[in-house]
Amino acid sequence: MIAGFSGSLVAIALLNSVPGAGDTWRELVRTSVRRMAVSCASSLTAGYLTPLALLAANVPDSMLLSMAFLLGVGAQKALVNIMSKYWPQQAGGETS
Repeated sequence: MIAGFSGSLVAIALLNSVPGAGDTWRELVRTSVRRMAVSCASSLTAGYLTPLALLAANVPDSMLLSMAFLLGVGAQKALVNIMSKYWPQQAGGETS
């Protein structure tokens, strides 16, 4: 789970997966809370999907940490895709 958490932090920092919305204190706090929630959700997703991915791909156990890191990075995009499938009006931040 730690490797998935670090992967999610890399995605937030380098890939800007949770962009900021403004410069006011309210927007900074809201963005910080969103980033913490996304990193926790990504680490949980990576923690639970990594053993399944290792079984499905028949990868040796020594690749567990690197697979968890990569799943932590990719889990954010997977979660956004799932959200857009079931809640299309909320995934992009727009309401129609």
